[in-house]
Amino acid sequence: MIYYRELNLDRASESRKDRAWIEQQWTRRQCRVLVLRHDKSLMYWRDRNLQTPQVIDLPKAEIENLAEESEQRVFLGLDRNGPLFAVDVSSHDDDVLAAFVGDNEFVDLRDVGWLLESQQAAQLAYARGLLFWNRNHRYCGICGSPTQSENGGHMRRCTSAGCGRMHFPRTDPAVIMLVEDRSDPQQPRCLLARNSRFPNRMMSTLAGFVDPLESLEETVAREVFEECGIRVGKIEYQASQPWPFPSSIMLGFRAEALTRDIVVDGIEIEEAYWFDAHQLKKFGEWGDGGDYFCLPRRDSIARYLVNSWANEVLAGECSG
Repeated sequence: MIYYRELNLDRASESRKDRAWIEQQWTRRQCRVLVLRHDKSLMYWRDRNLQTPQVIDLPKAEIENLAEESEQRVFLGLDRNGPLFAVDVSSHDDDVLAAFVGDNEFVDLRDVGWLLESQQAAQLAYARGLLFWNRNHRYCGICGSPTQSENGGHMRRCTSAGCGRMHFPRTDPAVIMLVEDRSDPQQPRCLLARNSRFPNRMMSTLAGFVDPLESLEETVAREVFEECGIRVGKIEYQASQPWPFPSSIMLGFRAEALTRDIVVDGIEIEEAYWFDAHQLKKFGEWGDGGDYFCLPRRDSIARYLVNSWANEVLAGECSG
């Protein structure tokens, strides 16, 4: 499973261009609202000991006053229950929010994403990404004039009569790749590394942003060599994942190693090793506090790439 995608929501791309239609959706009795503050989502815990967070989508009537005073309100789309909006209350004081929040709390999606039902996680990822972009693009990058939200928050237009530039949400493409070594058919291995920003025990796949005028395959080959000194040959696309932390699309690949000697710079990449599938099955979970290496977070495409490779290898051993 890959988190934060396959959202069952009609984004109403054409209808949302009509400001009157957006306002009509906002006034519908079925309208619900996701509330975010500083990129954290309002949730409650059904059972904190069992790690069961629950997303709160409030009826618009319960948040109308707070929403009207908020700087950002975006339309996410329509589902079988009606319109879904998201509101950013980052500009509100703690005292103003205290009575509203009650026993609930604002939680970072990165900390609990994989604990949520998949559609809830995808909705929050969408809301987080769209609100982040609106909050950080309040001025025109061409002339510096203020911008105003249009299309339900899916576009911002420069307010200068001499400019009027339209700005659309930005997505930064990044590749993420599992490098495999099959020089010994009896013992395939994959390359995992620990970035200096990772927790002490976590090992993950390599990744990097796409350079201007660079193909995705070129990015894969360049990043693998830059980070671990490995040359790769065959490169195959696997899957993609929206990653709103803050605004990326992760493009997953599998790459075949042509060389095996690992060289890391010790600064960005602190360590990297080849692992076989049996070793990976002994890894701990992210955040479990164990002593051995741990796998990437369960909501990441890195985890999907590792798991799918290991399961494929082990299934091949069983069938062989």
